Amino acid sequence: MKLKTLALAASITAIPAAGITESYSATIAAGHPPVFRWIRMISEVFVPTVTAEMEASGSSITFSEQYGGSLAKVGEELEAVEAGLAEIGTCQSLFDPAKLAVQNVTYYTPFVSPDLRKVATVIDDMHANLPAMTEAYGENGVTYIGAPIVIDDYLLMTNFPVTSLADLDGRKIAAPGAAINWLSGTGAVGVSGNLTTYYNELKTGVYDGVIVFASAALPGKLFEVAPYITRAGLGAQYAGSLCANADWYAGLTDDARAALHAGADAAQVWYVDQLEAAVTASFTAMEEAGATITDAPTDMREAWATGMDNAAREWASQLDGQGKPATEVLSTYMSAMRDAGATPLRNWDSE
Repeated sequence: MKLKTLALAASITAIPAAGITESYSATIAAGHPPVFRWIRMISEVFVPTVTAEMEASGSSITFSEQYGGSLAKVGEELEAVEAGLAEIGTCQSLFDPAKLAVQNVTYYTPFVSPDLRKVATVIDDMHANLPAMTEAYGENGVTYIGAPIVIDDYLLMTNFPVTSLADLDGRKIAAPGAAINWLSGTGAVGVSGNLTTYYNELKTGVYDGVIVFASAALPGKLFEVAPYITRAGLGAQYAGSLCANADWYAGLTDDARAALHAGADAAQVWYVDQLEAAVTASFTAMEEAGATITDAPTDMREAWATGMDNAAREWASQLDGQGKPATEVLSTYMSAMRDAGATPLRNWDSE
């Protein structure tokens, strides 16, 4: 009995030592509200996956989710993570082009592929295997985690029918950020715009059409004021990813870092599956609501692509001059997309 008692006491004493875990807390910042799919992937997939992975390795983590600009507005997320106001955030290159310049490569290479899954896979692989792709993160005190935020194939929505490129001549067409370059050579008058104002400005005649994507056009009810939808294959795009504060990330155990990446991988799968389904549903719903959906004729697409300025080469050359490896990123992206089966209408990297 004495020996059993001593053995039991020894085992009880050993339990705390064996059960000691690392406990973490992390604030996640995003400027967009939870209605957006790339925010939902964080709450619905990333957070529970990371939590489960941490627990499986004997650690724990508590998340504070700060969305909708409560901690950082759209385009301010990277700075919030860099400053340590949040440990994790949606570092969005589309809205922070000065700091994440080379990440905007897809927006300077239209007509490459409408396949959002392909774009997501290639961009994630580039972040994993191309140092030129992650230099900007290190320069800004953050670390790439994953879960690329891709945008489905951009299309043209107008308040007039479009059957050829000539129909765009003199028309005011709004486009976001670098996408305004896509209108060069079309005869259209490019106007800088964004989703938050598209509906009202189309309704009041500020412009005649917009370059937008189906998964946003439906909830934004753009088909009510721009019922002519022309699928021209302008391409799926990459807009940002999850990133972490570099110092915080460096202080994690290997298991904790692995948990973050497992969460990002799971979120990417969920996001792409959800987005593909949403695109199909969006076209169906808009057509049922009275929208006229057409695929641009081949000759129109070719004329559009051929007539554009090669903004990609100009963009890459300018960034190269600033010491940012944009030409390497451009070449790698285009080659990877071609290797993945894409057939770009123009080979922006080799002209």
